[in-house]
Amino acid sequence: MAERSFANEVGKLRLGEGDEFRGEGILAVTKALLQSGVAYVAGYQGAPISHLMDVLADAHDILEELGVHFEHSASEATAAATLAASVNYPLRGAVTFKSTVGTNVASDALANLASGGVTGGALLIVGEDYGEGSSIMQERSHAFAMKSQVWLLDPRPNLESMVRAVEHGFALSEASNTPVMLELRIRACHVHGRFKTRANKRPAFTLKDAIEHPVRDVERIVLPPASYLHEQEKIAKRWPAAVHYITEHGLNEFFSADRRDIGIVMQGGMYNGVLRALELLGLADPFGRSQIPLYVLNVTYPLVDEEFVRFCAGKRSILVVEEGQPDYIEQAVHAILRRADLDTRVHGKDVLPMAGEYTGGVLLKGLAEYVRRYEPVLLEGRPLPRAARPASPKRMADNPKAFAIERAAGQVHGRPPSFCTGCPERPIFTAIKLVERELGAHHISCDIGCHLFSVLPPFNLGATTMGYGLGWAGAAALNTRETNRRTISIMGDGGFWHNGLTSGVGNAVFNQADSVLLVVDNGYSAATGGQDLPSSQAQNPLRSTRHPIERAVRGVGVKWVQTVTRTYDVARMRDVLRKALTTPEKGPKVIVAQSECMLNKQRRVRPLMRKMAEAGKRVVRERFGVDPDTCTGDHSCIRLSGCPSLTIRDHPDPLRTDPVAAVVDSCVGCGLCGEVAHAAVLCPSFYRARIIHNPNAWDRLRARLGKLVIGALQRRIERRLAGLAA
Repeated sequence: MAERSFANEVGKLRLGEGDEFRGEGILAVTKALLQSGVAYVAGYQGAPISHLMDVLADAHDILEELGVHFEHSASEATAAATLAASVNYPLRGAVTFKSTVGTNVASDALANLASGGVTGGALLIVGEDYGEGSSIMQERSHAFAMKSQVWLLDPRPNLESMVRAVEHGFALSEASNTPVMLELRIRACHVHGRFKTRANKRPAFTLKDAIEHPVRDVERIVLPPASYLHEQEKIAKRWPAAVHYITEHGLNEFFSADRRDIGIVMQGGMYNGVLRALELLGLADPFGRSQIPLYVLNVTYPLVDEEFVRFCAGKRSILVVEEGQPDYIEQAVHAILRRADLDTRVHGKDVLPMAGEYTGGVLLKGLAEYVRRYEPVLLEGRPLPRAARPASPKRMADNPKAFAIERAAGQVHGRPPSFCTGCPERPIFTAIKLVERELGAHHISCDIGCHLFSVLPPFNLGATTMGYGLGWAGAAALNTRETNRRTISIMGDGGFWHNGLTSGVGNAVFNQADSVLLVVDNGYSAATGGQDLPSSQAQNPLRSTRHPIERAVRGVGVKWVQTVTRTYDVARMRDVLRKALTTPEKGPKVIVAQSECMLNKQRRVRPLMRKMAEAGKRVVRERFGVDPDTCTGDHSCIRLSGCPSLTIRDHPDPLRTDPVAAVVDSCVGCGLCGEVAHAAVLCPSFYRARIIHNPNAWDRLRARLGKLVIGALQRRIERRLAGLAA
């Protein structure tokens, strides 16, 4: 169950020759794959390309009709290795994953693929997750393209350019026998627009043809002496062929190239931001007509020397808009112009930041500074946005966002990333905090996934995270017989099936690690959008599910394994953790903590409950509350759970100044707050309420009886209080 269904939109993938497609970028990319005659698609989900996998899953019937094979890969390395089908056969294949973390995982397969080269078009669609909204280390895909000499496309973020990039990506790959990487930023994936479609194409050469007529070419395998020849082939044959294709088909674009003796060179993905900044400066209109010459690099690797020389000839200077660091393109431009003996001055990271996302304010400030240096007359007399004004001694003028941040700081509360309301992972870390009250602090090795939020308040747990599925491997060195204290490692079910079973569990068994692994099994790859896993309990008609993690762990040799089937039972979680940390039994110990992801559960349950209520059927919803008369104001419940539905309110008794805990309407009735109160021996102020839609006669009778009893008790208390007052 993915976080979003494209079941209604996938019908657009059937549009034929000359029809008009209207919709989201990621759906347009899928349509472009089908128009290009792709034979197979694979990938591993992750922002910002998760929805590409979701679209393909929902388009199963269309793929079947066209003879296109699609699968969810076990990891990015699996996905990249899938492109081996295009090495010997004229099969067009595409894989997708999140970059740069996914590209890191896939780098071994990518290096081998790029070394031997391909026969069919091989396209890697990578989600470039760079900038302030990213959750990963700030690196660029460009380095991988350069390292392995894979061509890198970075199209303008509009549907026509992106579709064109997919179609030409396959052709460029075939023309140069080289894999091609297509880079999509999050805004490109979700941009909306339209384009004229072409008819979908069945692969001319099918998977059946390849299987029934096998081919091998030992020179395509990375073994000496062929591996030495691969490098020479890259330079002598593949690179020139790529440059020829790029120039012949005009993949890079020029706008107003000869209008002035200055110009801007940019990555294609930066085009919308640059054009908007120029528009705010009064130097362009919304339709792309610019007063300053633009050279748009829809192919950022390889660069085409002759295009740069032609664009820069006669220009005093150019500005290179290249997001991120190192400044690979800017350095290359310096070399190209020096070799051509052109004295055009190159600007880039001197007026734009070396690191960080090129947001609208950042681009506006940098472009204004560049124009002010070379064509100040263009800005004279214009009312400029605040970010474009000359720098002043005040800090806010130097940072376009500082004034907004300063104004918001006094009105907006800080909101660090946290678990969702009702998340089944929250009680796991509550249990760890309770155990550490008894046994003291432990070294905790974290992993990638929702559970990584435990490093932030209120839990403040965890020391390191080394990568997806590497939670236990991150504690591998901390394995010694000189102490009885054990380390704790965390791993999600997504990371477990990604590579944690081998690099974590298998490694710990082989090296006899006396430590504890806690596998958070919430039933889905929750951090990447809620896709199914081998251990998911959901029935998936296209995938094989319901393979228990405990069985897999025992299969590689772990003897001490315990499964907790309901993580909200904090006392049970605490006791199992304590047992794992204190048992005299040596060797690796694994706890599998199971409860369904609350987001996916709500996506599944809420529509059903709404339909039942609308149909007049009885529906019961549970939620919790706090009795203010009983609450002591200690707030341990908040400190130990951190649930967003728990807050504080003024005490209704004017004589008591301490605020009391309260449960707001976002409560989903998971019961954690009450469980924490019980396990931590807190106050008994929590109560469980049942909200009934379409109650039956018995429900109504019980409600009336309850009101009568409660009313009688309240009147009795009021009489006692009145007597005391007298």
